[in-house]
Order: sequence, then structure tokens, then C-alpha cells
Amino acid sequence: MPFFDTHTHLDYLLRMSGEPLSRLMDNAVQAGVQKILIVAVMAQDFETLAKMTALYPERLYYGLGLHPLYIAQHTEADLTCLEQRLAQRAPACTAVAEIGLERGKVELLTPALWQKQQDFFAAQLSLAKRYALPVNLHSRKAHDQLSVFLKRADLPKRGVVHGFAGSYAQAKRFVDLGYRIGVGGVITYPRANKTRQTIAKLPLDALLLETDSPDMPVSGFQGRPNRPERIVDTFNALCRLRSESADIIAQALWQNSLALFA
Repeated sequence: MPFFDTHTHLDYLLRMSGEPLSRLMDNAVQAGVQKILIVAVMAQDFETLAKMTALYPERLYYGLGLHPLYIAQHTEADLTCLEQRLAQRAPACTAVAEIGLERGKVELLTPALWQKQQDFFAAQLSLAKRYALPVNLHSRKAHDQLSVFLKRADLPKRGVVHGFAGSYAQAKRFVDLGYRIGVGGVITYPRANKTRQTIAKLPLDALLLETDSPDMPVSGFQGRPNRPERIVDTFNALCRLRSESADIIAQALWQNSLALFA
């Protein structure tokens, strides 16, 4: 079964593991991971992602964006850099990512930084609209606020709310706006009952698979860097939650992913 890992920080996994990219790719392909999207978090990542993906043009894609976790470091010059990169993007650049809103860290919720988060998010949504690119979205304790921005932006290509953890009502609100839901390692944990029930009920054409490697490890691998090949664990957990056959689920996930990011 072919898999598309629609959200990774493969550049950070490379640094953390010390392994060559060729070995990481071999391990992924052996597990059936045929395509991978690498998302940026800071402007300093942009050139690295372009060079990495050029080595595997049939398998690697990338998204450029400014992550809300690093909002204190981002500058207006970074936004200008992002705009220039998107205007001159290579075919492998298929998303504005990773962007969104972060309300899980109190230090990022001062009036000044929360306003800056919103301003940078709105600016990046505008770029996604201008260049007709989908977005790969970070949303932690910010689903309600995020949905307001997405409704207002009315992007032509929509995108995905990555690593979703939340209620069915929250997920359905995104799906009703035309966005897909990123299914990650959280569903491999039995205690994540609310999210597991949500993923079981959503329409299959609304789902994508992801690892968020080297983050968001699957059950049994806590404390170790996550890797694209472990998307198989998430897929198996998803199959146990759904009524459709594994073949139907795999084919739908593959087509959903290609439609957005390839």
C-alpha cells in the first residue's frame, strides 16, 4: 500500500539522528511511504528544504511557512522572504506550511505576541490565496479562533489541520469549511478516546495520514524520534477504528494526499 506522509520535519530528523538522507528515505520506502511533505518552521529552513527535496524530486515535497511557536523570533523580513520564495517557487513547493495559531504556551499569549500571531497567520493565508497553494495548519487550543480565520480567508486550495486532537464538532467545523484532518500518532494511544472517536466518525475523504516526525511518536516508541516509516502504525490504528477495508482506506488516503500536496 502506498503512503503519503503529509507532515514531517525531515530536516530536523536528519540533524537529530545523524543518519544520511538516503538511509531515512530507504527506510521510508521499504515501509511503503512513497511520498513525503516536509514543512518549514522558520525562514532559515527554506533553503535547506529546497535542497533536500531536489535530491528526491519524485518523492519529496515541501511547504514554506513561519510556525507560530517561533512567533517571537519571526520578523517582517521573514514574511518578505516567504513571499519572494513563494513567487519563485520550484514545482516541489506545494504548500504554505507550517502556519497557524498556538494557544498552548502561556508565554506566547501576551497581548503583543498574540496579536503578532494573528497578524502573521493572516498574512500567510493571504499568500496562500495569492499563489493558490494549500495550507498545512498548526492549531493547539486554537480551533475556534483558527476556523474564524479560515472562513474569512476562503482559500481556493484549502488544506489540512495537522495532528488533529479534539472533538467531533471541532473537526466537522473544519471539514464543513473544506479542510481535511491530519491523522497522526495520537490515535495509537487508547487513552486518546475523544480523538479516536472523532477520527472514526469523520468521512474518509476528509482524512490524511502524517507522522510529524521527529515529533508526535506513536505508542510504543515514546522518547524516541518519530520517523516516516512509523506511519504504518498510525494506519493500522486507523483501520481498527474504521468500518472500511484496509485497501479502501489506504486508497482514499493516498488520493486525498495527492489531491492536496502533489
